[in-house]
Amino acid sequence: MEAIQLVDLKAQYLSIKKEIDEAISNTIENSSFIMGESVKKFEREFAAFCNVPHAIAASSGTTALHLALIGCGVGPGDEVILPTHTFIATAEAICHCGATPVFVDVEPDTYNIDPEGTRAAITRKTKVILPVHLYGQCAEMDPILEMAERRGIKIVEDSAQAHGAEYKGRKAGAMGNFGCFSFFPGKNLGAYGDAGMVVTKNDSDAQRLHLLVNHGRSLKYEHRMIGFNYRMDALQASILSVKLRYLDKWTEERRRLAYRYNELLRDLPVEIPTERHKHVYHLYVIQYENRDALSEALKAEGIATGIHYPIPLHLQPCFQDLPNSHQGAFPVTERLASRILSLPLYPELTDAEQDKVAECIRKFLGY
Repeated sequence: MEAIQLVDLKAQYLSIKKEIDEAISNTIENSSFIMGESVKKFEREFAAFCNVPHAIAASSGTTALHLALIGCGVGPGDEVILPTHTFIATAEAICHCGATPVFVDVEPDTYNIDPEGTRAAITRKTKVILPVHLYGQCAEMDPILEMAERRGIKIVEDSAQAHGAEYKGRKAGAMGNFGCFSFFPGKNLGAYGDAGMVVTKNDSDAQRLHLLVNHGRSLKYEHRMIGFNYRMDALQASILSVKLRYLDKWTEERRRLAYRYNELLRDLPVEIPTERHKHVYHLYVIQYENRDALSEALKAEGIATGIHYPIPLHLQPCFQDLPNSHQGAFPVTERLASRILSLPLYPELTDAEQDKVAECIRKFLGY
């Protein structure tokens, strides 16, 4: 058996090669590479997928977050609450607005932002709460939405890892003022380069973001505001339109494989994921006390693993001047950072490959 990758993008491409090649060829033949009808088409399709009226295509998940925060009016002197257990892009977008990231801890079972910690972190400067739907499962949104509404705080959902995830029947990204998605190649819905999306229910917010994403212009040489070059290119939109047709099918396969991992690993001294709401398993994350040794043992057997994320944001050098940027500030996240391990999971992973992963874990653990 060949090496088992954490994610196998080539296998996915080969499964839909004819359609992808045709979409790329059509884009090149049409020679419309920036914005254009293919981008508008994908915006309509993705908005429908999220059950919202508006989607604004962006150049990456990071720029999508930046746009959404600007849409919320975030600026210098404002605070934005977010979990410390996430990728740095979540906090970067806050800093790019001149605002201050306020970190809180996460729940120990779902790894998502802790509502009570969020409540305690709110001050008169809090402009936005930014929950991250990490690993493919929505954060506990009802208490967050309730506290935000009561205090006049806006909500931006970082749904970069949660395409199609649901919370009590509501799609990830569709519950707050804005939802932000990444189409980085390794995501459940991945482009062949960088791309992102902002979704919203508000007509005027959508209109403003459509201007901001493209140099603030309404006509070719008429600029209503100072904007950005945050556009999604047409090639990525064409590819994503093809892939979106398969996303529900891929999600169900991810869920099947995740449940199968649960059964294969259930009797072992590892902690398997908790599914509280509809999980799309962008990553299948286990916990083990000697994570690094287990990772090395799997690597020796030709099995790739990942760690998402080994250094919490509050311990990153770039945030050392913020409050609570010290060891011990957020114990749940710090414990997770030393124990979590992402196992191979993608729709094309075979049962035999998954069996090998489980067998190697058993071998290492002596079971």
